Amino acid sequence: MHISIIGAGLAGCEAAWQLANFGLDVKLYEMKPQCFSAAHQSEQLAELVCSNSLRGAGMNNAVGCLKEELRRIGALFIEAADASQVPAGGALAVDRDEFSRYISEKITDHPQIEVVRQRVDSLPTEGPTILASGPLTSDALSEQLAALIGSEHLYFYDAIAPIIEADSINLDVAWRASRYDKGGADYINCPLTQEEYEEFITDLLEADKVAGREFEKLIHFEGCMPIEEMAARGRQTLSFGPMKPVGLRDPRTGYIPHAVIQLRQDNLHASSYNMVGFQTRLTYPEQQRIFRKIPGLKEARFERLGSMHRNTFVNAPRALNPRLQLNNAPHITLAGQISGVEGYVESAACGLLAGLFVAAERLGQQLPDPPEVTALGALLNHLRTADADNFQPTNVNYGLFPPLNLERKMKRADRRLAMAERALAALPDWWQEVEKLNR
Repeated sequence: MHISIIGAGLAGCEAAWQLANFGLDVKLYEMKPQCFSAAHQSEQLAELVCSNSLRGAGMNNAVGCLKEELRRIGALFIEAADASQVPAGGALAVDRDEFSRYISEKITDHPQIEVVRQRVDSLPTEGPTILASGPLTSDALSEQLAALIGSEHLYFYDAIAPIIEADSINLDVAWRASRYDKGGADYINCPLTQEEYEEFITDLLEADKVAGREFEKLIHFEGCMPIEEMAARGRQTLSFGPMKPVGLRDPRTGYIPHAVIQLRQDNLHASSYNMVGFQTRLTYPEQQRIFRKIPGLKEARFERLGSMHRNTFVNAPRALNPRLQLNNAPHITLAGQISGVEGYVESAACGLLAGLFVAAERLGQQLPDPPEVTALGALLNHLRTADADNFQPTNVNYGLFPPLNLERKMKRADRRLAMAERALAALPDWWQEVEKLNR
């Protein structure tokens, strides 16, 4: 029996490559050139629809570590990237046409892979299937997916609030507390006076915003309104919304501030905090300029800045089992951005994992999880254990990694390098186990 893969983007191609290298037959379905989404232009497989950058190449950021892991285990994605690299300073950038051509040729030439140029409008009711249809999944497939998992677990837009590194928050200014002191000191609260609040609103209204592209246009739902849109409704709107100070008394003054910005823990290790309700379309430079004016965030380091764009994805912790299969239809495995990861590299990595999981199942063997200390393991663990009530797609970052067991304090840059070294040291033993799966 062949394995069906729906979508020949980065995740679908990588999953197909892994399966085929186990000697398994794959049918890889790609709707182009029969049909193009608003984002796609090329007939090639693995098309890069936005930037040609695969982000930082160094180990000082987690995506560099993830790329090196993929390189060491022979991922097709990174093989193509290295073969089509263009100068980009400290980043890995590619000639997008050469990159796609390289992958297209490798996939179409593989004897175990059949590329079927056909749009798939219905999910198979049986047989091993990988759904890797990406963030612009068709309405027909989206409706069927929603029916399988429950519509409340499928999202059609991506509203991302900024994430801040915990040790860059000034707790001499901000303080920890929940509203009315209920539930423990779960939030970090940044207080604003009326004057500071008014300046903040003015900055929001006058700031540069990102113009939406056609395939990113969306209706702003009330529960997902950009903060600048809320501010445009009236200068006090935010003070009655995500910045309301009710139940948050500053212990140092004894007073309730005019407004408060709350930060919520974003990972298991409390190394990252999310700006609650702060989804935004402000440009990245404007976000950094304005948000660093907030009391307590003057020296803030952002792991991720806010954005809003079209992106179909599932609530992975609720919809998927530990092998990325749909809980209600385990013959279907999800891969790539639809599974809840964000970014080119992360999508390819997710495709690799999905391919390995399906291969092991088809071969009747056990596949060990990648160690949690690796970038692959940390990304997979996030899909399994993230807060399901506040799940959002994420790029790989060192906040997802287990903390180091430190006997002495280390500088941030040194900690990151130590995490990368730990990850790469743990990778070979796992990959040796993978290679025993009848490869």
